[in-house]
Amino acid sequence: MGVTASGTSGARFEVPNSSLADTVLERLTATYGAAADPERAVSMRAYMKDVAPFLGLTTPDRRALSRTVLLATAAPVEADCTAVALRCWALPEREYHYFAVDYLRRHVRQLSSAFLPVARHLVGTVSWWDTVDALASHVVGGLVAADAKLKSDMDAWIEDDDLWVARTALLHQLRYKETTDTERLFAYCVRQSGHPDFFVRKAIGWCLREYAKTDPEAVRAFVARERERLAPLSVREALKNIGP
Repeated sequence: MGVTASGTSGARFEVPNSSLADTVLERLTATYGAAADPERAVSMRAYMKDVAPFLGLTTPDRRALSRTVLLATAAPVEADCTAVALRCWALPEREYHYFAVDYLRRHVRQLSSAFLPVARHLVGTVSWWDTVDALASHVVGGLVAADAKLKSDMDAWIEDDDLWVARTALLHQLRYKETTDTERLFAYCVRQSGHPDFFVRKAIGWCLREYAKTDPEAVRAFVARERERLAPLSVREALKNIGP
């Protein structure tokens, strides 16, 4: 296509040529656009703090429309996934970003380690919890689980000045359960324990609360040891289901 996408990290990406993406985007914009509800779009945009304009599609309606869009389409390879994601992200309305996230979640096993910079671009562009959290736990988490070498990238992301990149590093193990790298999990929580932003402090509590379903004693011990460093919000979230 000869199109490039630029993210907050400064990276630039060529959007791969993909006939599948051409088909998906043509169907997607026609199908979503025809179902738009401008009145609902106003309230949805306000609820999401004006992060992006909306078409006004409810989640059940949007997912039903997505199934129609993807009916009888071929299984994608990584280049197709990259093209769909970047082209969706270039569209202003938030529902197209949601479609891209759902598409990547569905086909994450088609993605290699080389997709991580693209994921970083998506995390850092039009950033809000509604896309970042799913990218973190389902896409970035899947990539790191498949290639342990990417743990070093997470070590860099937890230090990033972009709070959404740091939040992604905290949340990428959210679904790992018994395979959680607890040393990294706890180290990341300590590293960002003094962060001033709500979304980072909340993420610390959330990833600890989720791991507490697997090893509550480890989380209790960690919180007891680091309580003076952790924000009260992080502590409350971490212990919500297990008690002090």
